[in-house]
Amino acid sequence: MPKAILEVCAFNIQSCIIAEKAGAYRVELCDNPVEGGTTPSYGTIKRTRERISIKLYPILRPRCGNYYYDEEELAIIKQDIAVCKELGCDGISIGVQKINGEIDVDKLKQFVEWAYPMGVTCNRAFDATPDPFQALEDIIAAGCERILTSGQKSAAPDAGELLGKLVKQAGDRISIMPGAGIRSSNIKKLMEESGAKEYHGSVRKATINPMSFSNPQVLDFGHVYLPDEQELKGILEQMA
Repeated sequence: MPKAILEVCAFNIQSCIIAEKAGAYRVELCDNPVEGGTTPSYGTIKRTRERISIKLYPILRPRCGNYYYDEEELAIIKQDIAVCKELGCDGISIGVQKINGEIDVDKLKQFVEWAYPMGVTCNRAFDATPDPFQALEDIIAAGCERILTSGQKSAAPDAGELLGKLVKQAGDRISIMPGAGIRSSNIKKLMEESGAKEYHGSVRKATINPMSFSNPQVLDFGHVYLPDEQELKGILEQMA
């Protein structure tokens, strides 16, 4: 039995397949890696569910930017939750804030109700809140099963002390899942400092364009990202 489990943040179906092969416990499936992850397409979720047997949690985030949503966006989220349920996902990753940055408990509770019996991870909306200790209580009140957090820093390994405090405050009521900036070189120290039982990372790297022709005048196509398999295995070895 490993000391902790790893969720891989995956930006395409190929990443999910690599994550399962390497030994990840769960994948958070996202689109748009450069903008922090947005909702993947119906086809992507469907095909990924058909191809992997580990736990699948698509992120439901209709756009990048903040987590303060208007009525149109909330209607989109409701539809996307229904799609995830229909396609047999194990859960969703989602977050929602009030205009003052606090967690919107009522809306998050609504998401949890719509998602049932799927599980719900509160994503890094948590890291954008003014008081992480209050946000933790708010997310517990909404009924989420875990919080993905970098400890309100750009990288989780820089926030070991705060993450440890959050894990202690959470107790058995909710799981704290440190994520962002996790590597094989820092995971052991982070595990010692935080005491968390699950962790989240993408260890992504841009792939080389395999096209035999590409127009050198057009450079805005973006990149395809896949997990660094060796680094992923290295993290899992350190966690064992």
